[in-house]
Amino acid sequence: MAREPAAYNRTMFTEGQLYAPVTEGTDGVRVHLADDHPGAADPAYRSRRNEIAAGALAWTPGAPIPQIDYTDAEHDIWRTVCRELAPKHDRLACRAFREAKAALALPEDHVPKLDEVTAALKPLTGFEFHPAAGLVPLGEFYGALADRVFHSTQYLRHPSSPLYTPEPDIVHEVLGHGNLLADPQIAEVKRLAGEAARRCETVEALKYMADVFWFTIEFGVIREEGELRCYGAGLLSSFGEIDEFRGADIRPIDFHAMATLAYDITHYQPVLFACGGMGELTERVGGFFAEFDDDTPARLARAAGAPAATAAA
Repeated sequence: MAREPAAYNRTMFTEGQLYAPVTEGTDGVRVHLADDHPGAADPAYRSRRNEIAAGALAWTPGAPIPQIDYTDAEHDIWRTVCRELAPKHDRLACRAFREAKAALALPEDHVPKLDEVTAALKPLTGFEFHPAAGLVPLGEFYGALADRVFHSTQYLRHPSSPLYTPEPDIVHEVLGHGNLLADPQIAEVKRLAGEAARRCETVEALKYMADVFWFTIEFGVIREEGELRCYGAGLLSSFGEIDEFRGADIRPIDFHAMATLAYDITHYQPVLFACGGMGELTERVGGFFAEFDDDTPARLARAAGAPAATAAA
């Protein structure tokens, strides 16, 4: 999910701005990296990205998952990130994530293949990982969660910056979302989000729902054990931002505010929304997704005293 160089607002919906575009033509499959991407000037990295994307693009559901023969350099990236994130997870991640991570027991000495992740994850919560070349259409990506399917990239960040990526790679998808999906309660909230996406008949409603997902499942924080911890996959997989989230403007859960707040994905999130505990996450956030439909944005706008058009901004 490659980020373009310019700053964007309301970008969770325009998810193409998080991915490097993938095209297929007479010259084969190409991943178009932004000029400021760490691997933009590395022909070997570009070729590797093209190769991995081609396998995912050719894949069809029911076929064997494309098997990536990860290189020693790619395994080194995985080992580095696992080693550096582990103490941060112990200190800053919510209890459900820590317990789910232990239950899933992903390897830390090599990059797991997606079928390896599924083999460990499916007995826990029924979720499985499917390969994605790059951008998956928004409705398809979220809708698949209703079927307990998570679309995941398979590439790794550039080796020059193993602790940074401008796009969600397999580190984000597996160390962040994969571990979260091993917790039955959080997995159910994600499944409900998928059902919400399936009910959306308008672009505006899907956009609204996706922005709430951004401020909860991607960048959510929670109060537990007398302190603020994180449960959002974007925080849990970020070496830098996981150390900084407690300095953000922490606000109580407000779905309309989440869906109408302008934010910039090129910087650490300055505003985050905190659940008061796991009960609020499962019952209130889960309840939002369970009840969401095309009328929800206008209804919440009216309740907030805002013009209905704001919900579709």
